[in-house]
Amino acid sequence: MRRFGPSPSMEHTYRDRPGVYAVILGGADMLLAEQNGELLLPGGGIEPGESVLAALHREIWEETGWRVAPVRRLGAFRRYAWLREEKYWCRKTAHLYLCRAVRRLGPPIEPDHTPVWMRAELAVSRLEQDGERLFAARAIGIPEAAVQLRGI
Repeated sequence: MRRFGPSPSMEHTYRDRPGVYAVILGGADMLLAEQNGELLLPGGGIEPGESVLAALHREIWEETGWRVAPVRRLGAFRRYAWLREEKYWCRKTAHLYLCRAVRRLGPPIEPDHTPVWMRAELAVSRLEQDGERLFAARAIGIPEAAVQLRGI
């Protein structure tokens, strides 16, 4: 599985943290979630006992207020990171899905998330994380060689 970001460190103990994220399209636009000034694909952790698709729908609703229809699985990548809110080091396995926006249900229920619609090509370039940027680019037909990776 492809890894993005820093290599794991022998100084840390990592917990597995599976997650699911969505490239959400509505016409020529893509829906992102803004959190703490960063643009990210909507998504997050899969809770114990929760299916991947149930987590996908829950996380998108929590972070954007939108209902989506999954189109297809795009793949997965791994990233080692410090989780600020949970306060532990994790080995994140991110499962990514291409989704179609269906309907806005209301505002996001997570107060630190803001839904942001923008042109899909611009959205790809503005995504904070390399793995998300690469999978979003693939979803809209941008070749991997054209994707600028930042090493984060």
